[in-house]
Amino acid sequence: MRGPHNIWRLIRTGATFQRTGAMGVVLDAMEAPAPIRLAARVMGLPFAWLGLKGDPSQPPVTRALTALGPAYIKFGQILSTRPDVVGDDLALQLQVLQDKLAPFSTAEARAEMERELGEPVEALFSDFSDSVAAASIAQVHQAHRVDTGQKVAVKVLRPGIEKAFRKDIDAFYFVARVVEVLSPSSRRLHPTDVIAHFEGVVMGELDLRLESASASEFADNTEGDDHFVVPRVIWDLSARRVMTLDWAEGIPAHDLAAINAAGHDRAVLAERILRMFLQHALRDGFFHADMHQGNLKIAPNGDVIALDFGIMGRIDDYTRRVYAEILFGFIRRDYRRVAEVHFEAGYVPADRDIDDFARALRAVGEPIFGMDATRISMAHLLTYLFEVTERFGMETRTELILLQRTMVVVEGVARSLDPHINIWDVARPVVEGYIADNIGPKAAIRDLGKTLQVLARFGPRLPQVVEAALIRQTKDAAEPMRPSRWRAVGWVALGAMIALGAVWMAATV
Repeated sequence: MRGPHNIWRLIRTGATFQRTGAMGVVLDAMEAPAPIRLAARVMGLPFAWLGLKGDPSQPPVTRALTALGPAYIKFGQILSTRPDVVGDDLALQLQVLQDKLAPFSTAEARAEMERELGEPVEALFSDFSDSVAAASIAQVHQAHRVDTGQKVAVKVLRPGIEKAFRKDIDAFYFVARVVEVLSPSSRRLHPTDVIAHFEGVVMGELDLRLESASASEFADNTEGDDHFVVPRVIWDLSARRVMTLDWAEGIPAHDLAAINAAGHDRAVLAERILRMFLQHALRDGFFHADMHQGNLKIAPNGDVIALDFGIMGRIDDYTRRVYAEILFGFIRRDYRRVAEVHFEAGYVPADRDIDDFARALRAVGEPIFGMDATRISMAHLLTYLFEVTERFGMETRTELILLQRTMVVVEGVARSLDPHINIWDVARPVVEGYIADNIGPKAAIRDLGKTLQVLARFGPRLPQVVEAALIRQTKDAAEPMRPSRWRAVGWVALGAMIALGAVWMAATV
């Protein structure tokens, strides 16, 4: 499906932005230079009639994105959390994309549930409401269980959503390949790999059984976290296209007026959301990767309630340590150490100058410290950071895409609650706590213990491994043992000693 026919999809996208008036709004919000504005107008106007009309009652950008489909809506959701990038007015318009899209009919939702759960809705629920929230992929209904009377939230996928997403992702692949051909310098960013990663995430989001599993794991991990709540999955009422959870009562995080009226301290909430994200990413390596305002509620007691677990991020122990050291270096303004971590992790080619890279990182980090957050232009900061990475040949790390993107989204959510929040001040205790527990002598001893435990599992196989090595040596007895073979036998012997030592340690603990 990935071929030149996608040119039509791209033309339709540009034409839709022209026809709805979204092109000018976006260029104004991004403060595009005059030549780009002129080029967009000259190239776009002749094709405007080919664009989708959309809903004239909606603001221009929202109108264009909703007309173009779910993948574009997802992109708009991310931008809605960044008023410092797109401006307050546009960010406010885009918040509609989070949970206020046009719903599909309740009759369709009920039919979908009956197909998935194998029983009439009336046999499962004493009542079943119309949609209470509708997003790009699914919508949510309120209901009460027949057997227990429990109030629940029932999430149902949009009909035909898989096909719609496939069409958009197909076009994105085409764009990525065109960019790689026309702009060789962009290949370091691995555009095609990025789209492949996005595809995997989205396809996983379209199977609610996987989302249910993620919600269950996330709830287990965060059970002891103060002021953070994850609704529990009701497994017997969940399937591939239907997911049922405990009902969570609260104020949507984007309803600032209601939050103020309820007497919540918005600065405390902003810090709580940012700290929780960092704690989950560093402590658990498993975090909510779609934490925009539409997926967060504020409970009456001030707890933060997380919703929608279709996109979750996971990072391994090593990556967590690298990420923490980079953050810790920025917090301490130790740009030399930040540069060293980048080189040690292979994020920057070894032939680049580490001192030059440290100096460039200082230029990125210094404007943040000691300044009111409202004076920092994140758009300009990100632009300069991109220039730095391009200059030093850094490649896109697909395993960090969700982490980086979510950090941007979470900061945007926190800043919407408290425009004066300083991300580094909030991050400091979380990162310092992780560093103390996971980097240093104590962590090294713990890692050694884990290594010995793993090696001990291979203890029963060591006699066969040694015997096989000796048999191979016997067959080649006429040939002197080469140094490489001596090294192999040495490693086997060392492994045997370590494993035996581990067994001894386990037996004496």
